[in-house]
Amino acid sequence: MVATGQLAPDFEAPNQDGQPFRLSSLRGHSVVLYFYPRADTPGCTIESKGFRDLVPELSKKDVAVVGVSTDDCPAQKKFAQKYGLPFTLVADHAKTVAGQYGVLGPSGSAKRVSFFLDPKGTVVEVVEGSPDTHLARAKARFL
Repeated sequence: MVATGQLAPDFEAPNQDGQPFRLSSLRGHSVVLYFYPRADTPGCTIESKGFRDLVPELSKKDVAVVGVSTDDCPAQKKFAQKYGLPFTLVADHAKTVAGQYGVLGPSGSAKRVSFFLDPKGTVVEVVEGSPDTHLARAKARFL
């Protein structure tokens, strides 16, 4: 797994609209890069809605939010629309991004892990555990 102090691996993968997204496009901003197992499941919904609700405050602090799961683009788009998620959801259906970050679980889904990045793209904190833990740490770190 990518560790605190390491440069976050850059990647390019489709977003929920099927458009290419590149992590390095956010250099100069702090980033919450959160991996979740599956769109529209209970824990992932709690976590994603929690980040959605934090976006206004995080934006004021120049922090971007990006969610990643191994779902395909249509599933990510449906999830984003259903819950009004105002940030990029990466469709890592090929499982390459989760593999790069060392968070691909034995079932083939991403594990619930968040990486908090500084504006240079360095990992400043890695968070595992319940959705509430990820949200609380994001608040503590960035707000």
